[in-house]
Amino acid sequence: MSSRISLIACAVAALAFVTPLHAADLLPATAPQPQAEQPNGWTFSFAPYFWVAGLDGKTQVFGLPTVDINQSFSDILKDLDFAFMAAGDARYDRISIFTDIIYARITTDAATPRGVVADEVDLKSVTFSSLLGVGYTVYEDPKARLDVVAGARYWHVETTISLSGGLIGNLSRTDTGNWVDGIVGVKGNYALTDTVYLTGWGMIGAGGADLDWDVLAGVGYKFNDTISAVAGYRALGVNYSNDGFTYDTIEHGPILGAVIRF
Repeated sequence: MSSRISLIACAVAALAFVTPLHAADLLPATAPQPQAEQPNGWTFSFAPYFWVAGLDGKTQVFGLPTVDINQSFSDILKDLDFAFMAAGDARYDRISIFTDIIYARITTDAATPRGVVADEVDLKSVTFSSLLGVGYTVYEDPKARLDVVAGARYWHVETTISLSGGLIGNLSRTDTGNWVDGIVGVKGNYALTDTVYLTGWGMIGAGGADLDWDVLAGVGYKFNDTISAVAGYRALGVNYSNDGFTYDTIEHGPILGAVIRF
């Protein structure tokens, strides 16, 4: 039983990889970047990104005892089936609308001790988060911009355990958590040169979870007015617990993204 619990915890922990969130005018929280005004009003950005994130915290599924998690990025990567991370931004004058989407699916399996109760345990973990928010520029000059932001983040975390062989035969069970958190914070950019800039944000909130927070600090490079690259470090934490399901984790690690503006 202890080996099964550890396996469940590791896979659920891997859910949080996100691998979520935000570069220049846009990685997840879409930190704003000073740029020439557009006479036609609206400007848009799209930013796919890659987050080399590890996971620390604790999880609980099916009412089993809570298990501590300490997973490096390499631990998560070997069982990763698919991951997608991208953000979007639309801006008009001082008003912006932004979104950030993170999806990861992880599958792992292991033989059970002695193979009596079951020969094998298969575990599939899915995590999905989607942030939708609005921002307002409270300060702007030729080099810097600072926005205040507010929004909501939706979370879906799902774990499926399947047993096969042994005395138990074939058995599958799924445990799921779904919740929404309100988020507030700030994001901003500062141009060091015409091509190099600093970017970052900090957000915090709660709702379905007791605590939901997200911080990033990065450096961006503008290749031209359309394409930029951003590298930095991000940490995302959430503490959710309900009816035998607990997801109290911190994802953290380097992040690399491309920003396309149009």
